[in-house]
Amino acid sequence: MTTLDVSELEQTEKFRNLQSTLRDRWKTIELFDNSEADIVIIPSLSIDQRELRKIEGCEHYEERLLFSLIRLRNPRTRLIYVTSVPLHPSIIDYYLQLLPGIPFSHARNRLLLLSTYDSSLKPLSQKILERPRLLERIRQALRLDRSFMICYNSSDFEGELSVKLGVPLYAAAPDLQIWGTKSGSRQIFSESGVPHPDGSEIVWHHSDLAEAASDLWERQPTLQRMVVKLNEGISGEGNALVDLRPIENVAPGKSSHAQRVAAISDRFSTMRFQAKQETWENFSARIPELGAIAEAFVEGEIKRSPSVQGRITPSGEVEILSTHDQILGGPDGQIYLGCSFPADERYRLQLQQLGLQVGRKLAEKGALERFGVDFIAVDKGNGEWDIQAIEINLRKGGTTHPFMTLKLLTNGRYDLSTGLFYSQQGRPKYYIATDNLQKDRYRGLLPNDLMDIIADYRLHFDSGTQTGTVFHLMGCLSQFGKLGLTSIGDSPQQAQDIYNKVIKVLDEETRSENKVFSAFSDYSFPVAWDEYSEP
Repeated sequence: MTTLDVSELEQTEKFRNLQSTLRDRWKTIELFDNSEADIVIIPSLSIDQRELRKIEGCEHYEERLLFSLIRLRNPRTRLIYVTSVPLHPSIIDYYLQLLPGIPFSHARNRLLLLSTYDSSLKPLSQKILERPRLLERIRQALRLDRSFMICYNSSDFEGELSVKLGVPLYAAAPDLQIWGTKSGSRQIFSESGVPHPDGSEIVWHHSDLAEAASDLWERQPTLQRMVVKLNEGISGEGNALVDLRPIENVAPGKSSHAQRVAAISDRFSTMRFQAKQETWENFSARIPELGAIAEAFVEGEIKRSPSVQGRITPSGEVEILSTHDQILGGPDGQIYLGCSFPADERYRLQLQQLGLQVGRKLAEKGALERFGVDFIAVDKGNGEWDIQAIEINLRKGGTTHPFMTLKLLTNGRYDLSTGLFYSQQGRPKYYIATDNLQKDRYRGLLPNDLMDIIADYRLHFDSGTQTGTVFHLMGCLSQFGKLGLTSIGDSPQQAQDIYNKVIKVLDEETRSENKVFSAFSDYSFPVAWDEYSEP
């Protein structure tokens, strides 16, 4: 065994020992959420940076964990929030003003903001590790026996950071991240008995991908389309759709296996890529680096894209947090744009059960904290829905911050028996959320401009009625014309109306002759979750 191997083993053992302290400190979910703690927020997107760059404005996605500042409503909580570049002061003020019953100054004194002052295309955690003085400053600010670290996703960088700080990471260990890949998700679904589309194991070359796709077609002779997925793609940006209908002449039973493989291989260059400006030349070059799978495309006239979100506590309990109907866009409806909460009542309880099955299997593997499962639901026309699991997100995702914003602002509870979230006053709450409100006309709006608009039109979240809009990704606005928001209401219709008001106001305030682009310009969120069809 080499010195390097010994070092890696020692670091893994130290990491595991640190994580084990979480089980000793928090015996129940309630204690974990309400205990005295110093929380280190590292919103590093420690994923393949080339895939990440497919998301416009991704350099500002470190802001998506700013909902964590609402944890300062607990007067015994202290936060350290680290970013690549400094956050605009008005953005921080905005979140701290949301805290009901907590003086602004009291919350601000318990918040330490740090930055690497480095906008390079590297994960934030890597940047911190490259700055030993910053690392030491973080460590010195912590009460180590009361600290833990939260991240967007867990990689070797976060594992090393946890060990060097001496702070346990509340997330699945880096060596368990395989269960959040496309191929790993399929294995978990199989082991937990959760229905999922037929597909291949991971391959590492486009020639093997053609073989796997041909095998899939032979198992499913009536297949019309299939999806090719980079194993570590995110938000659907690593997906491509292969249409088999133009090559029906080589369908199973009509040609040899070799002819079918050759025809599919030729079709790869004509695939419809979900990411803008993606090409087969680039996509195929990524297969040896990230791996890829082929999967049957779920057909259906009326389809939904629901998801379930859960967490695994330090004591190993699996808790369902929420269900959502996701709003997807892109050429074939595979790119995440936003969500509505909760999912349709006709299948939300079934989603919860499937989520529990997946969560328990992940817990057996040793996973911890957040997980999400994406599904495709097809209306069978008899009052039933065919639900197929698509992938696991073993990290925080697009539905994490909207739900946590609602939970932390209202201090309410999620009811498993109904799949609804209730405020402390017993009112069910609903919301519509997006990371992708984007229009050219919004470009040039500064955070302070947005604050003026929020105040002038009273678009803010009202802690009295517990309705209104909470904004995020405000740093994206000026350069990309892109904004995130969560509109919360006491009914689906009220949430829709609140969301629509924000759009109307922003459009009026930025009226010009400029061409308008919006991810939602031709799509309205479903009121009362009306059915929508595949694009």
